[in-house]
Amino acid sequence: MIEVESLSKRFGAIQAVREVAFTARDGEITGLLGPNGAGKSSTLRMVYGVLAPDAGRVRIDGMEVHGETAAARARIGVLPHATGLYGNLTARENVAYYGALHGLPAARVRARTETLARTLEFQDVLDRRTKGFSQGQRIKVALARALVHDPQNLVLDEPTNGLDVMAVRTLRELLRALRAEGRCILFSSHVMQEVAALCDRVVIIGAGRVLAAGTPEAVRAERGAANLEEAFLDVLQAGGRDGGTSVGEE
Repeated sequence: MIEVESLSKRFGAIQAVREVAFTARDGEITGLLGPNGAGKSSTLRMVYGVLAPDAGRVRIDGMEVHGETAAARARIGVLPHATGLYGNLTARENVAYYGALHGLPAARVRARTETLARTLEFQDVLDRRTKGFSQGQRIKVALARALVHDPQNLVLDEPTNGLDVMAVRTLRELLRALRAEGRCILFSSHVMQEVAALCDRVVIIGAGRVLAAGTPEAVRAERGAANLEEAFLDVLQAGGRDGGTSVGEE
């Protein structure tokens, strides 16, 4: 479980995140939604510990990300917006490196790498250097890297960006399987079709603050909208008008 409490972050004169709070539960997929510049990536970077908040805190399975850092990070797998692969390493070596950082035995790393390559369908490039990979290939390898240590919690920043239709379907099936195992999955997106297809709960943010949260159906019903996309747009417009927060059924 990922618990976010009153996170705030300023970059110079810009208040990027304003007292953001939500809970992503085990056995559920939670979508963090918002337009570009809403504060999604900054929030996620604080969740997985690469950005320190000015105020607030994050707990991963009860452990403080910015206190019990090593223990908390062992419980989380991360796919950042920029995949950050090492171009001179092969796909296999990129995954193995992160497995070693998590302290996995070499045999375990090899087995996990082979399994993930089959699941994510990149066996054909497993022993190629990642320099020159397509965006879809890069995301697959970065996702395998995030999953190599079999984490309970998974944080994905726009995971379908650059994926073709078949790769998106593979990713959906994987995320549903992980949810069925009781994992906690948090991902950001501005693609409403993906959110509607996957998410048990959504958190909509705009201008760095939470504008609505709850199940997709509750958010849609609260706004009287025909679908989630219309509800999302209405939430953003209402937030821009009155600066308030509308929180649906939790």
